[in-house]
Amino acid sequence: MTSLDTARVSVNSRDYAELSQEIRDAGLQRRRYGYYFVKITLNVLAFAGGWVAFFHLGDSWWQLVLAVFFAVMFGQMAFIGHDAGHKQIFRGRRANDLVGFWHGGMVGLSYASWMDQHTRHHANPNHEDDDPDIQIPAIAFTEEQALAKRGLLRWMAKYQAILFFPLLLLEGFSLHVSSVKALLSKDLRARWVEFGLLIGHFTAYLTAVFLVLSPLTGIIFILVHQCLWGLYMGISFAPGHKGMPTLPPGHNIDFLRRQVMTSRNVRGGVWVDFTLGALNYQVEHHLFPSMPRPHLRLAQPIVRAFCDKRGIEYTECGWLRTYGYVLEHLHSVGAPLRVAAT
Repeated sequence: MTSLDTARVSVNSRDYAELSQEIRDAGLQRRRYGYYFVKITLNVLAFAGGWVAFFHLGDSWWQLVLAVFFAVMFGQMAFIGHDAGHKQIFRGRRANDLVGFWHGGMVGLSYASWMDQHTRHHANPNHEDDDPDIQIPAIAFTEEQALAKRGLLRWMAKYQAILFFPLLLLEGFSLHVSSVKALLSKDLRARWVEFGLLIGHFTAYLTAVFLVLSPLTGIIFILVHQCLWGLYMGISFAPGHKGMPTLPPGHNIDFLRRQVMTSRNVRGGVWVDFTLGALNYQVEHHLFPSMPRPHLRLAQPIVRAFCDKRGIEYTECGWLRTYGYVLEHLHSVGAPLRVAAT
């Protein structure tokens, strides 16, 4: 993730307006109510069916299979919350927020807190000062960040490429904790509603687990479920920007180039689209965040052809290769610390 030399990037503020017109002419900004109705209904039925199976199975180690299932379902529910936050489902904010708060409550997240952070990320992707997604204590995304760390965090930065996937196992717990902390410290929308949703979630979840399972089995079930969910979230969101160029303070790049040149797409078919919640179309999503999920695949060739005509670098690679880029970048960022320690 090298810092982008903004002085060498040509800027045309009219380009985005032209691309937006092409997208509108193709009808890709229209809502897909039927798609989301079916998607949400199937998710809820599967989620409810999983809990029916959980109570039917009883105190058994086979419950760990369901722990894997719930990790996937939590991820799928979170993707719907993400779409609602971007107003991909309905045109109005109120209806989208209703879906978002509901899905956040089902997985134990603060929807409003996530919206606050994610909105800032979309406005300034990979900005070295303003993108909260690259201001993470446990990971350094630039050499300056690595050199500024002290103590345990400095040691972790040295070997962060090795620690990256193990750290993602803690992401689920981190999401829960950060949601509670945000509700306690920030004046967020529907704050008390979300408090009620989170209390209801944790109460119902822990009661169900320890009502059905023995203490040991229950603890292991929670660990498997939450760790795999965190890993799932991490491997879904990391490919989009990690290892891509960062933007220095004071850059003058226009919106289109800022979004395209800091984002990476992941190639794949319908199963990759499903697994990653269409976040594999990160370029198109950042250019048109309110575009319904099923239209991103259709927008991709239009956006790529537009960028090719204007010499705008458009990045896309295979799913596994993108993690290689991420790990290579994290390893290179930690290199100065490893050299200093020898």
